[in-house]
Amino acid sequence: MVFSSLTFIVIFLPIFLLVYFVVPQRFLRLRNIALLLFSLLFYAAGEPVWVVLLIFSASTDCLISLFMEKYQGKWQAKALLVLSLCCSLGLLVIFKYSEFLLGLVGIHITFAPVLPIGISFYTFQTMSYSIDVYRGRIKAQRSPVAFLTYVAMFPPLIAGPIIRYADVEKMLTERVTNLSNISAGVSRFVMGLGKKVIFANHAGAVSAELLGASNASTQAVWLGAIMFMFQIYFDFSGYSDMAIGLGKIIGFEFKENFDYPYTCKSITDFWRRWHISLGMFFREYLYIPLGGNRKRAVFNIMFVWMITGLWHGASLNFVMWGLYFGLILLVEKFALRGLLQKIPAFFAHAYCLFIVLFGWLIFYFTDLSQLRASSARFFGVGGFLTDYRTTELLLANIWILPIFAIFCTRKPMQILQAVTARLPVSEAVFNFVVLGISFVLLIGQTFSPFIYFRF
Repeated sequence: MVFSSLTFIVIFLPIFLLVYFVVPQRFLRLRNIALLLFSLLFYAAGEPVWVVLLIFSASTDCLISLFMEKYQGKWQAKALLVLSLCCSLGLLVIFKYSEFLLGLVGIHITFAPVLPIGISFYTFQTMSYSIDVYRGRIKAQRSPVAFLTYVAMFPPLIAGPIIRYADVEKMLTERVTNLSNISAGVSRFVMGLGKKVIFANHAGAVSAELLGASNASTQAVWLGAIMFMFQIYFDFSGYSDMAIGLGKIIGFEFKENFDYPYTCKSITDFWRRWHISLGMFFREYLYIPLGGNRKRAVFNIMFVWMITGLWHGASLNFVMWGLYFGLILLVEKFALRGLLQKIPAFFAHAYCLFIVLFGWLIFYFTDLSQLRASSARFFGVGGFLTDYRTTELLLANIWILPIFAIFCTRKPMQILQAVTARLPVSEAVFNFVVLGISFVLLIGQTFSPFIYFRF
């Protein structure tokens, strides 16, 4: 089940909210139980068998952390942390990376025909919890229901943002809901739905046709890459908007996951704005423990970015994608930082978008032969420079591209906030229009899952 489906919007969500709000606010434990049960049902709608894996992963870390807290400061605590991390990483390796790793040495065995949805996200959440308990930053949760609710709650479960336990610890036992938050949550959810259904799905259809063509021209590769750049932003940030909006409706405040990354003027700034929760996780739990900038900075950056790439998928192109950005960040850190601050903003912005655009091309192709061919076409090597079908698609979308670009900036939100401040009813009108358009498109569109579902 996905947020951008009629089944979720028309059936699952209304029934969940009805059950959730029928329970009085003072009985928060019962609300947690309702949230947990519906979250497990939501997850089971995709692959029922993987619910067992999710519960096992959460229960293991919950139990180990209780003993870890008991032996705080002793060698047993460190041993238990290692056990917890081995369990979480072991599940991730077995179900996500085993086939890839064995394939590198010529062994072809399939452990999981279908990747457990959201495993990269919920294992990172349980790992961050265990590490924070070991460090003494948080107290171990003694309620299995509360902890499993944290891990399994359906808004961020499938594709983030990655929620640290410390950020929602109090909300699990003390949150409140009010009309203001519910209204804000509905608006945020509708905005995310519009990003996905109206923008991302259209951009994805165009990019799939162009990048999926054999012997694509240079024009096709460029237009396809640009459309994919828009698709992945509207798709992933749209999911985050919906998750944050749903959280607000039921009383949770999740941190932002995107901050208009395509408006940046350096790759360093881009990665401070894109998938913020993942960047914070790797910085807090990998980069700094490795030594950060204090020692072996070059190795640390490249290693963290290799792991970042591998986190996105069990394929060599993702490793290449991570190393590509790691190398660019090193160049900026040691050579370009001063230059990017001095040159006109337009040129710095153009440089950033070019680097990101080629990066998304690496990200797109899991087949390395296709990646090599498309990379050559990207730089005008081999094949035709243009073709009739791409020109036709370009002319058909020439008015859409500026709209996509504008909605990657703060301007539309600033305008909407200014209008709603003067005319509050306009927010409801906006939500109604976006929801109506989304419904019409969902009726006519085929199933289109979020890109990050596969991670």
